[in-house]
Amino acid sequence: MKYRFAPAVLALTLAAGLLGGCVSLPEGTTAVEPFALDRYLGRWYEIARLDHGFEEGLDCVTATYSPRDDGGVRVVNRGVDLSEEEASEAIGKAYFVAGEDTGRFKVSFFGPFYGGYNVLALDEDYTTAIVGGPNRDYLWILAREPTLPAAERSALVAQAGAMDFDTAELIYPRQGAACAPYRDE
Repeated sequence: MKYRFAPAVLALTLAAGLLGGCVSLPEGTTAVEPFALDRYLGRWYEIARLDHGFEEGLDCVTATYSPRDDGGVRVVNRGVDLSEEEASEAIGKAYFVAGEDTGRFKVSFFGPFYGGYNVLALDEDYTTAIVGGPNRDYLWILAREPTLPAAERSALVAQAGAMDFDTAELIYPRQGAACAPYRDE
């Protein structure tokens, strides 16, 4: 299996830093509160996203969160370009921006440049989440399992739509059997 560093991630975080480290919430949204980091840690599978250059063509996308010694969170994002049979990985760090009981972070994949990561919705069992960036251009629907029942997925999409995200533009990365050779479980 080949791994490559996604250079677009570097460009994105650099741009975010140059724009003042945009770590705000999308207007009219709120972050999850109370938020329990210990329950949020672990692997999440990307169910849907608004597409961006730094994830273009990627399927089998996961995000894994683990504690850092400095009180932050280690972030490992992985995805696979199945047409090229090439995996990519980006490793970053995240820190709370509004207190440890609120699901708002600043995240960096390159040096001192940070972007916003906002947990906008989370089920009580911490098995599904809606995550946004500093504006409505960034949206991810995540789950603890690689796939969700259609009704549950539709409900999450509707919930994101109620937050004024353009859910008609969502893409749904593959998470099925084609991903098995790339999983490190």
